[in-house]
Parts: sequence; structure tokens; C-alpha cells
Amino acid sequence: MTTLQTVFAKAKADNRAALVGYLPAGFPSKDGAIAAAAALVEAGCDVIEIGLPYSDPLMDGPTIQDAVHRSLTNGTRIADVMRTVEGVAATGAATLVMTYWNPIDRYGADRFARDLADAGGVGTITPDLTPEEAGPWREASAAAGIDTVFLVAPSSTEERIQAVVECCTGFVYAASLMGVTGARESVNVAAGDLVKRTRAHTDLPVCVGLGVGTGKQAAEVAAYADGVIVGSAFIRRMLDAPDEQAGRASIGELAREMAQGVRTRA
Repeated sequence: MTTLQTVFAKAKADNRAALVGYLPAGFPSKDGAIAAAAALVEAGCDVIEIGLPYSDPLMDGPTIQDAVHRSLTNGTRIADVMRTVEGVAATGAATLVMTYWNPIDRYGADRFARDLADAGGVGTITPDLTPEEAGPWREASAAAGIDTVFLVAPSSTEERIQAVVECCTGFVYAASLMGVTGARESVNVAAGDLVKRTRAHTDLPVCVGLGVGTGKQAAEVAAYADGVIVGSAFIRRMLDAPDEQAGRASIGELAREMAQGVRTRA
């Protein structure tokens, strides 16, 4: 199993940032989600985040909301998420689940952590779980041997950044802006400062997400971050494609552009 630690160590040795791709389970179909993620890996993604579809998103913008709605309509459940993780992990990519806290809480923290580890998952990203409430999940994750990733934002104080990084074991997710996910014309200039501020509190890799949609933007972010996270740009191409095969080809093309960006940097 490829770990996050292995991924970031290799990227550092290659003098590049890691490329992290996000797709929700169950989109465009249950099997199609595995095939799409595999296409991203083949095109150069080092890490794959599998989104757990949720009916009441807090961080997701309209593009991801559209994809997640289709996933829920397809009847996607946590068992399908675990099967997706298993299929994607088989490609050799480090595979995470990105989820809001409520589904884990309802499923059972210990059970979720064990099942994720058994499926080959290496950790979770929990955007709405605060450091103050994270104790039980951190304990369950440590017992199962999976990593925990939490978020910092441009508004985070130094004290808040310190509290967040103390909860992280895989990497720190630096949200580039105050708002929801979605590709944008440019990446917020505050992202570079946020990465710098975060590194003052931890030696963990710091990855930037929200707003990255082109190879040029990926190169810009890779100039100062350890990883570049891309989600909405891939999903938009899947949504716009006439069928699943065309969608996989389209996201593969974009992922290759992104992979070149993180290699060349700015």
C-alpha cells in the first residue's frame, strides 16, 4: 500500500509537488467512479481523494454538488465508497476519503476507520470536524493505522493553525480562499502566505486546494506548496462529457496538464 509519507517523500526527491485529484464515489456511476479515478492515476495523480456523497454539503460548490447529487441518486452508500477506495487503491495511488463528520459518526468512528483501512485507504479529510471535537476520530484513526487531515484557511489565526496541525498526520489541507470549492480564474494570493504561516507550525506537507483549474495554476501553486489539490475542474469535464468514456479521456488530458504543471512549477 502506498502511504502519504511515501508519496510526499518521492515528490520532494523529484523536486516537485504532489498532484492530488478528487472525485466523489458513485459518479458518474458506481463502477465509473473507479474507472475515472484510475484514469487520473494513469495521467499522473499521486493521491486520490474519494468523496463520500452527502446530502447537506458545507464546503462543496455547485459543480461538486451536482456530481454528488447524481451519486446519491445512483444509490451510493458507504459500502460503495469503501468498494471505490479498494478499487482505486489497487492502482497504487495513496487513496483518501473526504467526508463530513456526520456519516462517520452515524456509521461508527471505530468501524469506519477499520473498514477504510481494510479497503486500502490511507486516511481521511474531514473539513467540518474541529480540533476541539476531533479526539475520538483521531484515536480511532490511529488505532486503524490511517492518517487524519484537517483544514486551515486564510482567516485562521496562528493559534488556530497550531491547533489544526496538531490533529494532522498525513498532510495539512490549506484552503486557498474563504468560500466553497470550484475552479476560478486565478488562485487566491493569500494561499502562498497561508502555506508559509502553516509551515512555521509543522514539518508536515502542506497542500493547497480550492480554485486550481489549469496546468498554469497548478504550476503557480506548486512553486510554494507540497501538493496541489484539484477537484471541481475534473468533475466539470466529467459533467460536460457526452458519456463516461469521453469523460475519462477528458479528465486524463487535464490531469496530464496538471502533472506537467507540478513538475515544472512556476
